[in-house]
Amino acid sequence: MISTEEIKQLIDNNDLERALAHLDERLSCDSQDDEAYYYKGSLFWKQGNWKMAIENYLKATEINPNSPAQQAYEMVMEIINFSNPDLYNP
Repeated sequence: MISTEEIKQLIDNNDLERALAHLDERLSCDSQDDEAYYYKGSLFWKQGNWKMAIENYLKATEINPNSPAQQAYEMVMEIINFSNPDLYNP
Protein backbone atom coordinates (compact mmCIF):
# COMPACT_ATOMS: atom_id res chain seq x y z
CA MET A 1 0.00 0.00 0.00
CA ILE A 2 1.19 3.49 -0.84
CA SER A 3 2.37 5.70 2.05
CA THR A 4 0.67 8.92 3.08
CA GLU A 5 3.85 10.76 2.10
CA GLU A 6 3.50 9.41 -1.46
CA ILE A 7 -0.17 10.42 -1.45
CA LYS A 8 0.81 13.91 -0.30
CA GLN A 9 3.23 14.09 -3.26
CA LEU A 10 0.44 13.08 -5.65
CA ILE A 11 -1.78 15.84 -4.23
CA ASP A 12 1.06 18.38 -4.43
CA ASN A 13 1.61 17.36 -8.07
CA ASN A 14 -2.12 17.69 -8.88
CA ASP A 15 -2.45 13.97 -9.58
CA LEU A 16 -5.71 14.10 -7.64
CA GLU A 17 -7.52 11.16 -9.22
CA ARG A 18 -4.68 8.80 -8.37
CA ALA A 19 -4.34 10.25 -4.88
CA LEU A 20 -8.07 9.82 -4.26
CA ALA A 21 -7.96 6.20 -5.45
CA HIS A 22 -5.11 5.46 -3.03
CA LEU A 23 -6.89 7.24 -0.17
CA ASP A 24 -10.07 5.26 -0.80
CA GLU A 25 -7.99 2.07 -0.85
CA ARG A 26 -6.44 2.96 2.51
CA LEU A 27 -9.85 3.71 3.98
CA SER A 28 -11.32 0.45 2.68
CA CYS A 29 -8.58 -1.36 4.61
CA ASP A 30 -8.86 0.82 7.73
CA SER A 31 -11.90 3.05 8.17
CA GLN A 32 -10.21 4.67 11.20
CA ASP A 33 -7.21 6.00 9.24
CA ASP A 34 -7.33 9.64 10.34
CA GLU A 35 -4.37 10.55 8.12
CA ALA A 36 -6.24 9.33 5.05
CA TYR A 37 -9.23 11.50 5.97
CA TYR A 38 -6.92 14.46 6.54
CA TYR A 39 -5.31 14.07 3.12
CA LYS A 40 -8.68 13.47 1.53
CA GLY A 41 -9.78 16.79 3.02
CA SER A 42 -6.67 18.44 1.60
CA LEU A 43 -7.39 16.95 -1.81
CA PHE A 44 -10.96 18.26 -1.80
CA TRP A 45 -9.72 21.65 -0.59
CA LYS A 46 -7.36 21.77 -3.55
CA GLN A 47 -10.30 20.98 -5.86
CA GLY A 48 -12.31 23.79 -4.30
CA ASN A 49 -14.84 21.38 -2.81
CA TRP A 50 -15.05 23.00 0.62
CA LYS A 51 -18.01 20.91 1.79
CA MET A 52 -16.17 17.63 1.24
CA ALA A 53 -12.96 19.10 2.68
CA ILE A 54 -14.81 20.05 5.86
CA GLU A 55 -16.48 16.63 6.12
CA ASN A 56 -13.16 14.82 5.83
CA TYR A 57 -11.34 17.14 8.22
CA LEU A 58 -14.11 16.61 10.79
CA LYS A 59 -13.97 12.82 10.33
CA ALA A 60 -10.20 12.88 10.89
CA THR A 61 -10.59 14.89 14.11
CA GLU A 62 -13.35 12.57 15.36
CA ILE A 63 -10.89 9.71 15.07
CA ASN A 64 -7.88 11.65 16.33
CA PRO A 65 -8.49 14.96 18.13
CA ASN A 66 -4.76 15.77 17.73
CA SER A 67 -4.89 15.41 13.94
CA PRO A 68 -3.59 18.34 11.86
CA ALA A 69 -7.06 18.21 10.33
CA GLN A 70 -8.31 20.26 13.30
CA GLN A 71 -6.12 23.20 12.30
CA ALA A 72 -7.04 22.72 8.63
CA TYR A 73 -10.74 22.72 9.53
CA GLU A 74 -10.36 25.93 11.54
CA MET A 75 -8.53 27.57 8.63
CA VAL A 76 -11.29 26.59 6.18
CA MET A 77 -13.96 27.96 8.50
CA GLU A 78 -12.07 31.23 8.94
CA ILE A 79 -11.85 31.62 5.17
CA ILE A 80 -15.53 30.81 4.69
CA ASN A 81 -16.58 33.19 7.44
CA PHE A 82 -14.33 35.93 6.05
CA SER A 83 -15.57 35.41 2.49
CA ASN A 84 -19.23 35.17 3.43
CA PRO A 85 -19.88 36.02 7.09
CA ASP A 86 -23.61 35.29 6.84
CA LEU A 87 -23.18 31.81 5.37
CA TYR A 88 -22.41 29.94 8.59
CA ASN A 89 -23.60 32.49 11.18
CA PRO A 90 -27.42 32.35 11.11
